[in-house]
Amino acid sequence: MTLNIDQILNYLPHRYPFLLLDRVDELLPGERIRGRKNVSANEPYLQGHFPDHPIMPGVLVVEALAQLCCVLAFETHGRKPADGYLHYLAGVDDARFKRPVRPGDVLELHGSVASQRRQLMKFDCQARVDGELACSVKLICVERKLDEARPAGASGARPAKKP
Repeated sequence: MTLNIDQILNYLPHRYPFLLLDRVDELLPGERIRGRKNVSANEPYLQGHFPDHPIMPGVLVVEALAQLCCVLAFETHGRKPADGYLHYLAGVDDARFKRPVRPGDVLELHGSVASQRRQLMKFDCQARVDGELACSVKLICVERKLDEARPAGASGARPAKKP
């Protein structure tokens, strides 16, 4: 299964400038996914990271992988955001960055399901440029029904317990 950008928008709530997935080239629900992000010199984050030597921030490489894995998670569970569900990034482990990602690069994104338990999924991920490893990371994503998720604008603080 492949997905173009119009189809990807049905799986992710992200929009410009935070949509970091341009195409899904392979999708096997419950197993693996492969996609890409075309890194353009026009990306807004490149203006300040770094002005004379622009590179894609590592945290955004990880976010691109997380967005890719959310598509896999949605397809594995047979749902979409329109069904009232979202997938949240719940953990990042063992992130390693091996080469910079520069304007003009095609970031080749790979994710595979490492384990799955109810709403929690773990993924082994890699990002490559021209076949060369740029980033490897283990991601944890959790599925939540929108009415179970924290309300928009809510802070991380919990209300005090009553005595």
